[in-house]
Amino acid sequence: MNAANAAWIGKGIKITFYGHSAFKLEGAGSSVLIDPWLDNPLLQTPIAALGTVNLILVTHGHADHLGNTMEIAQKAGAPVVAIHELACYLAGKGLEVIGMNKGGTCSVGGVKVTMTQALHSSSLEEGGRLLPAGDPVGFVVEFANGFRAYHAGDTAVFKDLELIRELYHPELAMLPIGDHYVMSPAEAALACRLLRPKFVIPMHYGTFPVLTGTPETLKSLLQDQPDIQIVVLKPGETVE
Repeated sequence: MNAANAAWIGKGIKITFYGHSAFKLEGAGSSVLIDPWLDNPLLQTPIAALGTVNLILVTHGHADHLGNTMEIAQKAGAPVVAIHELACYLAGKGLEVIGMNKGGTCSVGGVKVTMTQALHSSSLEEGGRLLPAGDPVGFVVEFANGFRAYHAGDTAVFKDLELIRELYHPELAMLPIGDHYVMSPAEAALACRLLRPKFVIPMHYGTFPVLTGTPETLKSLLQDQPDIQIVVLKPGETVE
């Protein structure tokens, strides 16, 4: 499935892919930006082109996910949701933050955000040094119309994805597939079987040569799962 025939994916929630792991989800009176690295090699998106941003979610401190968070948050006046340690760092830079930890839920402007586990690492580079930035995480985002989306952040596959399915039943999962630093398509296919969402948008692939996983490989591994639709978005494309 591609963007052209997936217009009903989000029950009126617009989903825009900015390349790598950056997404904007908007609708039902809310606009949520996730991992906004907007000057990534796949797509250069001016911050002014984002429009309204009510909330920013950051899965971990690596530069390809923290991205342009500081500039966007300052211009939009939007709070940033992140794990406690990363939130404290961002608060020290003058941003409005909501620090959380895994298993917790917060509500902001009609959107419920739940922080979930991810298997990766997290750090910040500042002044030539690596600083700890708490644990990496994922997010389940629930809109006022009941639509639930899961952004896995950077992660390997893990068995407790079944718990995310059992607790939150996300209709959409945004999953990394690039391999090397994140799940391979084979691991992502298993993640799909554990989560069982209606729709999956692949992410975190093709940005660098080392990220060799492809949506085509993921699709081929899920041919026996017709109830799971793979929606491939090009950087800059929107579905709703």
